[in-house]
Amino acid sequence: MIQASNIHKSYGQLHVLKGVDMEIGRGEVVSIVGKSGAGKSTLLHILGTLDKADEGKLLINGEDVSRLNPKKLAAFRNSNIGFVFQFHHLLPEFTAVENVYIPALISKQPESKARRRAEELLDYLNLSGRLTHKPAQLSGGEQQRVAVARSLMNQPAIVFADEPSGNLDSTSSQELHQLLFDLRRDFKQTFVIVTHNKELAAMSDRTLEMKDGRLA
Repeated sequence: MIQASNIHKSYGQLHVLKGVDMEIGRGEVVSIVGKSGAGKSTLLHILGTLDKADEGKLLINGEDVSRLNPKKLAAFRNSNIGFVFQFHHLLPEFTAVENVYIPALISKQPESKARRRAEELLDYLNLSGRLTHKPAQLSGGEQQRVAVARSLMNQPAIVFADEPSGNLDSTSSQELHQLLFDLRRDFKQTFVIVTHNKELAAMSDRTLEMKDGRLA
């Protein structure tokens, strides 16, 4: 699903990534761990095409994304990649179901079709009673499940999660962790997760540790 080779990234004089090589298989759940400042989130943003490497090659689902112009890269990201962040980034003026189907509208899908899929995802995530609730009316765990549903809206090849349970209490964290593995079981979804949570890392198929800009 992902082939990254010799990925380098610097910000000014700070050399953050120093030649990262990695492969992620279809349907894998892989956690990336390491101390703050090791380069985990930078790597995740590059793998997710939110940032660009200074050097190296990145193939996602067989596509060499480094060759895509900005417009084609944005379209590829919308169709192939989902994101879940520590802070949910839900739009406060929209309901749960509307937040979920926004990526489908961006890809020009009919709103009626998009809404049906969003409702199906929220039902799968046990949120069918919260469709018309706005984010402020939802608990932290419910907001994060809405964010997970949004990440799955366009049936992505891969979902990147950056500290997905970092802002949740222990019960909500455990529920979210189990949810990720349910999604892998039911949809063969691939996940790459940056986390400090030892429990989530231990549940993953593989754990990759970053030290000083490299995978240990």
